[in-house]
Amino acid sequence: MSKTICRPLIAGLLLAVVATRGADTPPKFLGANSCADSSCHGGGGQNQNQFLVWSLKDFHSQRPAATLTTARAKQIADALQIKDATADARCTTCHAPLHDVPENLRGEDFKVSEGVSCESCHGPAENWIRSHTRTDYTHADRTATGMRDLQNLYVRANTCVACHQNVDADILKAGHPELIFELDGQSVAEPKHWSADKNGNGAQAWLVGQAVALREMSWQLAKETSPTENQENRWLALVWVLKQIDGADASLPADVRDSMGTHASNQKWADQLAHAAANIEWTSALSRKCLNQLLDKNHLGFGGDTDFSNEYQARRAERLVLALDRLVAALPELKNNEPVQASLNQLFKLAQSIPDFDPKQFADALEKFSAAVNAR
Repeated sequence: MSKTICRPLIAGLLLAVVATRGADTPPKFLGANSCADSSCHGGGGQNQNQFLVWSLKDFHSQRPAATLTTARAKQIADALQIKDATADARCTTCHAPLHDVPENLRGEDFKVSEGVSCESCHGPAENWIRSHTRTDYTHADRTATGMRDLQNLYVRANTCVACHQNVDADILKAGHPELIFELDGQSVAEPKHWSADKNGNGAQAWLVGQAVALREMSWQLAKETSPTENQENRWLALVWVLKQIDGADASLPADVRDSMGTHASNQKWADQLAHAAANIEWTSALSRKCLNQLLDKNHLGFGGDTDFSNEYQARRAERLVLALDRLVAALPELKNNEPVQASLNQLFKLAQSIPDFDPKQFADALEKFSAAVNAR
């Protein structure tokens, strides 16, 4: 495969080589219809409508593959000298991942056109489709048969990140939009076909997702021979945000404070952080501590009295606002606090446009947000 959008070894949607424990050959993909029976996930009841929610409401259904047939996709493909976006791995890896499944691993009801389908996230179903309904099976029993453990935030983040964070420089240059991965916020925005009590703590999901995103950005930059200033700024901004929460919990790996580190060292640190964050017993007190550390005046660095470029400050603001939003959402006393929400909305507005970013305005708005958060 030529240069692709995502890192093959950790891409959650790379479906062609998935081995089940104890199996001699990879299991087959049976297609979404294998889940669609009315007595299973295609029924009308609240606990049986998962297929209907995915197929009728979720962007991940047919729309990613359909995007490859648009005029914009053709323009990008032409710029990359791709003859057919619907058949080229640089496009299908994320937009139509089932396209890459070998013929011998396709079940009778398998359809390439399903887009990002049930098995894209939950794993090829041949070995677990029957047993996963057993009432005597534990969650561990189901994952042992090959069903992906999406209740584990580290596994969940790895399943999503490859197609939601990195895009190769040549594809970006051809007109593909930039991507930014934020596990918690993007999960909240998605139509739910899962139980809320299995979703995990939102602030914890945010941290795990950001750490995994940093690992992937670090991996991409480590292999780039001439990374752009924009790529470096986006990477540095996420490094900066995550380093502000150093010491928030003793089980989180500490970073090296004397420098931002290399791409390779941050790749390793970010993966350790993601693992550790996924295994923490998260509390509201920890969410509040992370929020307070992000608002520490000693670390903000916005405004006219800094040597940082305007674009870098804009990238910091972009990642910081996403962090503040998810931490506030995890704290009931702040989630419904009107002054806090109003000041947060203003921060979003000021961070919306990178070219128009005004560091001084953002710094002032950040002061007001901090005051609202800490008001008694």
